Amino acid sequence: MERKQFLRSLGAGAAFAIAFPCLGACSKDGGEPGGGNTPVPTGVDFTLDLQSAESEKLSRNGGFITKNSVVIVKNLEGNFVAASQVCSHQGYEEVRFLDRDGGIFYCEVHGSRFEQSGKPLNKVDQAQAKSLKIFKTELSGALLRVFE
Repeated sequence: MERKQFLRSLGAGAAFAIAFPCLGACSKDGGEPGGGNTPVPTGVDFTLDLQSAESEKLSRNGGFITKNSVVIVKNLEGNFVAASQVCSHQGYEEVRFLDRDGGIFYCEVHGSRFEQSGKPLNKVDQAQAKSLKIFKTELSGALLRVFE
């Protein structure tokens, strides 16, 4: 059976039932809990005490924390990188760090992937996607400053 025949056999009701969850989840008005279109953080300038309980996950390579809409990671090479927690795809505050492919930023909502430089990795996104915002980091003893 060809695709057109299959879709016709489903009927409009079944097609709507299948498509509706996707349309709702992918809408710009915040289909998922937490909504979309969250603004990318600006004016970022804060300091983390790497010896505090809050920063404990940053003691190992590949560990990350989130703070002030920023993902702070100790990458696989042991360097600190900070990126917007807000995905450039649709503005969901769900970007995390994955210990995969040398370490990438990943949006848990739509699967958008980014290099540590912020460059989009998804082939369908590369032509139109914006880069993920990356912040500067500066280590001074046990204090890590994250800023623009």
